[in-house]
Amino acid sequence: MSTIVAIHTHDVRFPTSRDLDGSDAMNPDPDYSAAYLRIATDHPDGLEGHGFVFTIGRGNDVETAAVTALTPFLAGRNVEELLANMGATWKELVHDSQLRWLGPEKGVMHMAIGAVINALWDLKAKRAGLPLWRLLATMTPEELVELVDFRYLTDALTEADALEILRRAVPGRAARTARLLAEGYPGYTTTPGWLGYSDEKLSRLAREAVDAGFRQIKLKVGADLADDVRRVRTARATVGPDIGIAVDANQRWGVAEAIEWMTHLAPYDIAWIEEPTSPDDILGHAAIARGVAPIPVATGEHVQNRVVFKQMLQAGALQVLQIDAARVAGVNENVAILLLAAKFGVRVCPHAGGVGLCEAVQHLSMFDFVAVSGSMEGRMIEFVDHLHEHFITPIDVHDGCYWPPSAPGGGGQMHAASIARFSYPDGPVWQDETTTVGGAA
Repeated sequence: MSTIVAIHTHDVRFPTSRDLDGSDAMNPDPDYSAAYLRIATDHPDGLEGHGFVFTIGRGNDVETAAVTALTPFLAGRNVEELLANMGATWKELVHDSQLRWLGPEKGVMHMAIGAVINALWDLKAKRAGLPLWRLLATMTPEELVELVDFRYLTDALTEADALEILRRAVPGRAARTARLLAEGYPGYTTTPGWLGYSDEKLSRLAREAVDAGFRQIKLKVGADLADDVRRVRTARATVGPDIGIAVDANQRWGVAEAIEWMTHLAPYDIAWIEEPTSPDDILGHAAIARGVAPIPVATGEHVQNRVVFKQMLQAGALQVLQIDAARVAGVNENVAILLLAAKFGVRVCPHAGGVGLCEAVQHLSMFDFVAVSGSMEGRMIEFVDHLHEHFITPIDVHDGCYWPPSAPGGGGQMHAASIARFSYPDGPVWQDETTTVGGAA
């Protein structure tokens, strides 16, 4: 038996606003950040669980405080009991009556719970000696169903539905695992498309993306229509007719504005329009989907829980579902969302790019391919070439694909030196600041 003996939290921020990496129509000067968590135990193996919540600067201290506030739920707990029944562990945290009052199941505290859940899954995978995707993909359908909270879902997805989906995938698991190891999982890149980049930089990075094997790029849009038309036209001329170009408005528009704006971009063969309006506006997304068809609507990185995803699927409000490893309450809730997508036959193309998100979400897509949907058709994981050097097991992306990680764990563990250097406000990077940047408080 082992117990949790310490919970360490860190406010870690990277000054990406200096070069406008990550800039978009709603977030012009982000500093990619993480409310970071380490769970230490007294087990002789010395293994720790690592998790985080991604933010973009100001407010990361609030999220870190929320993670810290969960310490009483963890300190002194029996680790084996927590890890043996992760469905019960999830429900204990999410269903806590006083924590629910802060949501329920949304916002800062829900995301903090996700950091704890992901850290526990990281520890569970490390103890199993497996990467998280492989641990999940070796669980039985019955074990996977036990992870899911079906409250609020049964009008769209029942336990019986989930078991049928998972059991149907079992016979092909070994073959799909072998294919994944041999071929990788397709990626697309947002690296060329940040709104603060010049047209020259956009073109250069778009050419580099195609040369690197990516079959789709994404551009940020929504600040100025004339600029967007020019930038999309420039990108299309650069990459040619056979490379996908998705666009992302980052919630900038109202419903009518989104439909009108997209009529001007449609001639450039748009792969999807991402986050065209408020992530809470289910009916607005549905109206936009009808208004811009056949261009698909993609969304999910700011969708707050499985219940909203359920309604979006029921309403036909999205055609590309974008899970995020750090927005909902961790692995368990993302398993539920993957099952919902499989039930409705909607492809999943995760949001990534922010610090640690690529490392974390690849496990969910690979698990989905092996054990849930069984498909990579039209599916891809977002890739941005920033900040991976700060992780113990950075992603392996080449030839336009993510290659399956083999290291045990969930992939979200940072180097101790990076945590120390970029801790806010006392880390050397921030102590040396002489000018205010976007994420500085």
